[in-house]
Amino acid sequence: MPEEARFTLALPQGDGGPGPQAAWFAAQGQPSPPSSATGWGEALLLAYLGGLVLNLMPCVFPVLAVKAAGLAALRGAARTEQKLAHAAAYTAGTVLSFCGIGLALLALRSGGEAVGWGFQFAHPAFVVVTAWLLFAVGLNFSGVFEAEIPGLAGTGQGWAGRGGVFGSFATGLLAVLVASPCTAPFMGAALVAALAAPPAASLGIFAMLGLGLASPYVLLASFSPAARLLPRPGRWMLVLREVLAFPMYAAACWLLWVLAQEAGADGVLAASGGACLIGFAVWSLGRLQRATSGRTAWRGLTLAGAAAVLAVGVPLLARLAPTPPAAAGPADATGEAFTPAKLAALRAQGRPVFIDMTAAWCVTCLLNERVALDRAGVRAAFRQAGVALLRGDWTRQDPGLTAFLHAHGSEGVPLYLFYPGGGGAPVQLPQILTEGSVLAALRQTTG
Repeated sequence: MPEEARFTLALPQGDGGPGPQAAWFAAQGQPSPPSSATGWGEALLLAYLGGLVLNLMPCVFPVLAVKAAGLAALRGAARTEQKLAHAAAYTAGTVLSFCGIGLALLALRSGGEAVGWGFQFAHPAFVVVTAWLLFAVGLNFSGVFEAEIPGLAGTGQGWAGRGGVFGSFATGLLAVLVASPCTAPFMGAALVAALAAPPAASLGIFAMLGLGLASPYVLLASFSPAARLLPRPGRWMLVLREVLAFPMYAAACWLLWVLAQEAGADGVLAASGGACLIGFAVWSLGRLQRATSGRTAWRGLTLAGAAAVLAVGVPLLARLAPTPPAAAGPADATGEAFTPAKLAALRAQGRPVFIDMTAAWCVTCLLNERVALDRAGVRAAFRQAGVALLRGDWTRQDPGLTAFLHAHGSEGVPLYLFYPGGGGAPVQLPQILTEGSVLAALRQTTG
C-alpha cells in the first residue's frame, strides 16, 4: 500500500446510489458535509492510538481481572524470553481478535447489512455465549476446575509454563471480544477509514488497533524496570485467582441484564439454565481432576454434563431472537426516543437539542449517563435552557440509527451531539463525559 494512499471518511456508495451519509442528510433537507480523507499512515497512527487509549476506557472493565492475571503471569516468568513469549501471545490474541471482528463486519456490510462496530452484541446468542464464557472463567478462578487459562493453574513456575503462554493468547482474544462494543478516542476515525479502505488496508488498520491495545503489556514484558514493578510470584496468586473470579461473575450478570433488554425474561431464564448446566459440567470436571479413586464415574458425569450443555445449549441459542423494542413513552426527565422526524420538528421550532446515542451493552454509555447526563445539575440546566433530550437506543443496531451514526462520522456508540437553538451545525462531545463538559457544551451552544 503506497504511503500517499488516502481513504475518504465515508461509507462505500454501492450500486452508484448515494451512501448512507449523503442519503441521511438529503432526507433531512440538509446539505451533506464535505468528506474528509485520512492517509494510510494517519489511519494506522489513529488506530494505534485508539487501541492504546482503549486500555483506559470503561469498556474494558469486565476483562480487567483477566488482564491483571496476565500481568501476574509476566512477573512469574523468570527468563526474559518467557516474558516476551507471554507478550507475543497476548499481542497475537488481540490482533487476531480485532481482525476477526473486522472481517465479519466487512462481510456483513458488503452483504448489505446496516451494522456498525459492536454489531455482535446486538445478537442475543452472542451475548449468551459471552456470558457463559465469563461464568466459566470465573468458576476456573474460584478453583472449581483447573484449566491452563490464563496461566492460573498454580503458582511459581506454573505461571510461566506453556499453558500460561496459551493463556496469554486467550486473554488477548477475550479482552477484545468483551471490550469491542465501545469506541475510544482516535478509534472512531480509524474505524471509518478501515471500512472505506480496500480489504488489505482495512485489515492493517484493525491489526494496528490490536497492537495498540497490547502495547502496555508488551512494555511490561520487554522493559525490565517496568516488569520489576509487579509483585513477585507466591502463594498470594491463589488468593488473587479467587478474588478475580468475582469481576467475572459481575460481568456475566451485566450481560444477563443486556440480554433482558434484547430478549426479555425468557431469554434470561434460558441463559441461566444453560449456566447451571455449564456449572455442573465443570464441577464434574474438577472432581475428576482431583479424584484419586472412582475416576470412571466422574469421567462419565463430566461427559454427560458436556453432552447436556451441547444438547440443550445449541438449540437454545438457535431459538433466541430479539424482542421488539418497547413503544416510546411520553417525554420525561430521561428524554424522548430519538427519531429523525422528532429532531427535525424540534429544530424547526428553534429549540436546542441534545442527542444521546447509546446501547445497553455499552459500558461507557451507561457510566456517562450516571456521572454526567442524569445528574441533577445537568437536568436543571437543560430545563432552564429549554433543551430537548433525545436518546437513541442502538442496542439492537436499528438501521435508522446506524444511518444517523454514519452520517455523523461514527461507527459505534457513544455519540453525543448538541444542536444549538435557532439552527446551525451540531457540536460533538467527547466519548467520556463529565457534568462540567456537558454544561460547557450547553453554554457554547446556547450562548
